[in-house]
Amino acid sequence: MIQGALQHDKTQPVAMQRARGSASLAVARLRGQSRLVDLYQSGSAKVMLPHSHGDAPEAVFLNTSGGLTSGDDLQFAMSVGPGAALTATTQTAERAYLATGGPARMTVRADVAAAARLDWLPQETILFQGAHLLRDTRIDLGTGARLILVEIVVLGRRAMGEVVTHAGLTDRRQVTVNGRPLWFEAQELSPETFSRSGGAAILGSAHVFATLAFCGPGTEAAADALHGQPVPDRVSAAASGWNGRTLLRATATDLWALKLYLGQAVARLTGRPLPRVWQLQGALS
Repeated sequence: MIQGALQHDKTQPVAMQRARGSASLAVARLRGQSRLVDLYQSGSAKVMLPHSHGDAPEAVFLNTSGGLTSGDDLQFAMSVGPGAALTATTQTAERAYLATGGPARMTVRADVAAAARLDWLPQETILFQGAHLLRDTRIDLGTGARLILVEIVVLGRRAMGEVVTHAGLTDRRQVTVNGRPLWFEAQELSPETFSRSGGAAILGSAHVFATLAFCGPGTEAAADALHGQPVPDRVSAAASGWNGRTLLRATATDLWALKLYLGQAVARLTGRPLPRVWQLQGALS
């Protein structure tokens, strides 16, 4: 052996490289239009601003690390000024992979000023076997502001023959109006959840579930519009509205069918399509 060659100390754990990313943007209403006024990005978090033809800029967040695992930390933030509008999404599905050394963390923050609008429409999150993800979403609305939010979670890729039997997800969402609670909830999946997954109150035979929230003055009436929307095969859904919010819950055995259904729901509620990166335009036309 070469004298002085380095030896690997197998008694010490190997420090794995972790992904860290933070991206934020702000829009304001200037000269009658919503315009980008600030942008920050660092690490694995990036923001793209594709050309849009609507009344609001479209922001596409992405995670260049390709997925989340133990110790990763991803942060997205948005600020929408008074009377302005923003549509924000993610470039592709977020993937949470096997976590052997603690959870991955994802944080979403948004401030939506008076009479402003935010459409937060990320693509689905896929949980792989053994994943552990902590996600925390907090959005504050000013007086007269509106929010539409969609979150989809997929347990494995059924088309690839994957069946998830062990994973963890803690998904907290808080929407406030001028700092006062409007909608707080926490969803949690644990290994124990999967041992009881046969009941409809958990997921039944579905491996995809979603929440759509429409918040702001008068949005409780939107539940009637959702009640009139046909629910496709392989999707189960129910909606209710009260006190400045409408919530839609859905489960599915087919991700594509659910995404089409949610695209139609967003169009009914807002008159706007989903962002182009969802690639549903032809199917919805």
